Amino acid sequence: MTAGCQVDFYVLGSAEQSPQQLACRLAMMAWEKGHRIAVMVEDQDQAHTLDELMWEYPAGRFLPHALASGTSTAPVRIGTTLEGMPNEVDVVINLTSREISKPEQFRRLLEIVPASDAERTASRNKFRAYRNQNLNPVSHPMGKSK
Repeated sequence: MTAGCQVDFYVLGSAEQSPQQLACRLAMMAWEKGHRIAVMVEDQDQAHTLDELMWEYPAGRFLPHALASGTSTAPVRIGTTLEGMPNEVDVVINLTSREISKPEQFRRLLEIVPASDAERTASRNKFRAYRNQNLNPVSHPMGKSK
């Protein structure tokens, strides 16, 4: 393993499972352990959707978060790129189809693998790319496949 970056792939078992809700739960767990988190999304529409979801989910909990485009110092930041993210970010949750560049600069990288075949292909490519960077990605099944 290079520079201590732990790479985990959370593989959703069905289309009913929400990648965004899992990202919220993972962000909550990381924040409760004192981490600074960047959640990567494809575009600004997804960033705003996830921002709204984080106000409601997990139910009955508060997750301090903000869009990366703002000036907030919230421990959870949502954005489309890691550029401009605070230097203290040590956990990245990736909801995009692209790999995270320079993953070794983070303590953990959490990849969420949706149930659809097309999105799984992108995740397989990311898995191989991280392995080719001498990282040791680990898969975690999240429910049964149909």
